Amino acid sequence: MTTATYSPRHDAPQRRSWLGRTEDWLDSKGKGAWIAAMVLGFIFFWPIGLAILFYMIWGKQMFGKSCRNSRARDIQGHMQAMRRSGYAAMRPSGNSAFDAYKEETLRRLEDEQEQFEAFLERLRAAKDKAEFDQFMDERADRARAERDAVARSGDDDQAPKPYAEV
Repeated sequence: MTTATYSPRHDAPQRRSWLGRTEDWLDSKGKGAWIAAMVLGFIFFWPIGLAILFYMIWGKQMFGKSCRNSRARDIQGHMQAMRRSGYAAMRPSGNSAFDAYKEETLRRLEDEQEQFEAFLERLRAAKDKAEFDQFMDERADRARAERDAVARSGDDDQAPKPYAEV
């Protein structure tokens, strides 16, 4: 006795359910179609919109590898372009007068940058000192006001003692 086994033909198109065909159609239209389907699902019957949202988040659509890889490729290409342009700026042009001018200008800009950074540091230090002096003055004024209030009341028993009695 022979048993027949069914094997699908590889050249025949596979029949997909209506959900599979819908997914394929939305994939062909892009992420905007998925978002529109989700909004319409929320408008007509909120559980459908919620189901589409969950599928988009945990499925392949919202945070898929292709999105991350394309973003990483864009950043990597931008960094390479910056490196190339940076190296091109430091490369001699062949014109000795221009190269001397460029070198002198870059040196002057570096000196100005160092001077500006030193100025900012002095400015920050002066601001910090002014804030600290203001804090100390306010603290001294409060302590003076407390001593004056105690002295006016005439109660020496309520004056703060420097050391606690044991």
